[in-house]
Amino acid sequence: MSSSPIPVTVLTGFLGAGKTTLLNRILTEQHGKKIAVIENEFGEVGVDNQLVIQSDEEIFEMNNGCICCTVRGDLLRILGRLMKRKDRLDAILIETTGLANPAPVAQTFFTDPEMKEQFRLDAIVTLVDAKHILLHLDNSPEAKKQVGFADVIILNKTDLVSPAELDALEKRLRSINAVAKIHRTANAALPIEKVLNVGGFNLDRAVEVDPQFLEMEYPFEWAGAYDLQPGLHEIEIGHDPADADHAHDHAHDHECGEACGHNHNELDLVVMPVKSLDEKDLAASINAAVLTYSDWEKITLPGETVTTGGQLHRLKLKDEYGKFKVSIPAAGKYLIFTAHDVPTHYYLPDGTFTKYVWDKTFRHEHSHDEEVTSVGISVPGDLDGKKLNEWISELLKTKGGDIFRMKGVLCVKGTNKRLVFQGVHMLFDAKFDRPWNADENRTNTLVFIGKNLDRPALTEGFKACLVN
Repeated sequence: MSSSPIPVTVLTGFLGAGKTTLLNRILTEQHGKKIAVIENEFGEVGVDNQLVIQSDEEIFEMNNGCICCTVRGDLLRILGRLMKRKDRLDAILIETTGLANPAPVAQTFFTDPEMKEQFRLDAIVTLVDAKHILLHLDNSPEAKKQVGFADVIILNKTDLVSPAELDALEKRLRSINAVAKIHRTANAALPIEKVLNVGGFNLDRAVEVDPQFLEMEYPFEWAGAYDLQPGLHEIEIGHDPADADHAHDHAHDHECGEACGHNHNELDLVVMPVKSLDEKDLAASINAAVLTYSDWEKITLPGETVTTGGQLHRLKLKDEYGKFKVSIPAAGKYLIFTAHDVPTHYYLPDGTFTKYVWDKTFRHEHSHDEEVTSVGISVPGDLDGKKLNEWISELLKTKGGDIFRMKGVLCVKGTNKRLVFQGVHMLFDAKFDRPWNADENRTNTLVFIGKNLDRPALTEGFKACLVN
């Protein structure tokens, strides 16, 4: 590979702003560039990979929900693979989910030495839905951060609002970000040179937006090191509700505040050996834990055993409490990483409490609006086009305000072509594109993202549109 770093563009924007439309334009333009695309989506079923057109570009998909501290490991893995390529890439484009704060992605290229050497963050490009963004700027911290961190703002869907509304909206965007270059577009129609390799990212300005920008966020909030002997140990999470009089005077990490937003009946936890407590060995173990937290988790119930090494355990608690076995294979020092701060008591095989010999609290400020959820539906069968149209029309009329985004690829009776549909609030568009390939799984896949989503009603309403 050339010694010059590969430029990286982060493509962001709130749900339905037009990121996939712009991405497809870039992939179909005759620009002669070799581009790798990393995309992510928020939702229970994967849809975006079906909406991105077929191309010669390399497309990598992550389905962890958002590109933030919790999926940094996935991003590092993919970038690591790209570094090993023999033929040089011209650019890398990272498309984030509409609910992502772009800062943690940008941090990766400044806080990881190898990434900093091989890649250069070129610009954060934010798409803005001119029709709907004002519904979200005041009540969605992600939407405001996407605008605030932008080097380039693409004010999209300008054909859906008046010139006076556009001027007022641009003034509002300027109040959040006074220096970004703003382009007005319809259908994300913008030349590639306005998006890629624009040299727009400025580290000093990023630090102004977020003074802690260079302080890396982590998917865990606390780690403690223990000197342990082999055997079956035990971890107690939280306080036993049946033992209210017990004095919990054990030392442990601090507890969550009242408004932390965590699910207190689940706790992500990793136990792994560490060679020593010197800075280099601790750093290596912390980096390994970042990768582990991006892997698939093992659901672990009270009384079950937690293993050491590269396994993420999702501990299921009852009333914020649970006891779990820990299998220690050999004597040595072990690190315990927890996803959020709760009382954690560690007991040796003989039942005696033991305290950590080293601990550290990590920055973990990333959170989504907990009211925003997704409902994914994936069912085989052909749909009745008339019933489908009537159902969606009624759904938008009654629930459109709560549906921030809906998208999917559907099978309709009477045609071999895929019906691709996308919607934002009350706006809806559906069109047939290419035929289903012979090796494709002909299944209806769709996802709704929003607030107050009624899963049973959405599922049953959709299934009622299937041909009997």
